[in-house]
Amino acid sequence: MASKEQINTFLTSPLIGVVGASNNRDKFGNKVLRCYLENNYQVVPVHPAQTEIEGLACVASVVELPDEVKSISVITPPQITEKVVQLAAEKGIKNIWMQPGAQSNVAISFCEEKGINLIADGTCVLVELGFSEH
Repeated sequence: MASKEQINTFLTSPLIGVVGASNNRDKFGNKVLRCYLENNYQVVPVHPAQTEIEGLACVASVVELPDEVKSISVITPPQITEKVVQLAAEKGIKNIWMQPGAQSNVAISFCEEKGINLIADGTCVLVELGFSEH
C-alpha cells in the first residue's frame, strides 16, 4: 500500500489534475473528480473532447494544465497512461496517482526513473479520501 507520506505529499498540490475525467457520473473518472471536490480540493479535469465537467472548465491535455498543478490522478487505459506520464514529467508534475486499472509497468518504470512520487499499487483515492455517492 502507498504510504501516508506519499499520499499527503500528493495532496499538498494547490491544484490537482484529474486525467480521464468524465461527464458520465457512473465512470470512475467522474467519481474521482467529485471525490476531490467533496473533500474541498481544487481540481482541473483533463479530457480531450470535453470543455466542461461537473461545472469546471476542462483542459484537453496534461500540457494545458496550469503550472500550479503538481499532482495528477490518472484514470485512463494503461496505454494512454504511458503517454500521460511522459507529458506530466515534461510539465514538471511531481506526483502521479494511477487509479486501479490505469497502471502499466512501462508507466510505473518511467515514473520511478524520473523520481516522481508515484502511487500505483492499487490504492484508490475514493477509498483514501472517502467518497459518498450523491
